[in-house]
Amino acid sequence: MQDVFVQVLRHEHRLVDEAPASLLLQIATRVCLNRLRTRARKPEDSDDEVLCSIAAAQEPEEQSMAAQLLSKVFGTQPASTRTMAVMHLVDGLTLEETAREVGLSVSGVRKRLRTLQSSLKHLEASS
Repeated sequence: MQDVFVQVLRHEHRLVDEAPASLLLQIATRVCLNRLRTRARKPEDSDDEVLCSIAAAQEPEEQSMAAQLLSKVFGTQPASTRTMAVMHLVDGLTLEETAREVGLSVSGVRKRLRTLQSSLKHLEASS
């Protein structure tokens, strides 16, 4: 719903205020279809198991291992990549929202997150 109103605000200068309910329904349909198309074209590989194990670490040993893993994964990455990872993977922001927040293009954010996932997979394979 919020995305629909964002679209209304972005394009308010072009909109005609005849049949507002129909307009909102049409915008909502387009927003949803665009998201479905994006997911179909570029499915995101979220490593939910790894994220859940890091987030669920409660024992001191588990927390220490999680901290070491995060240090290895993020150790060579710029701080902005960490920010993007948290925004997208933890906070649930879309790639577009994340890109807007960090001032990069969507493809730039996607590339950084792929690099991060690649280094995580490399670490998993070597351990």
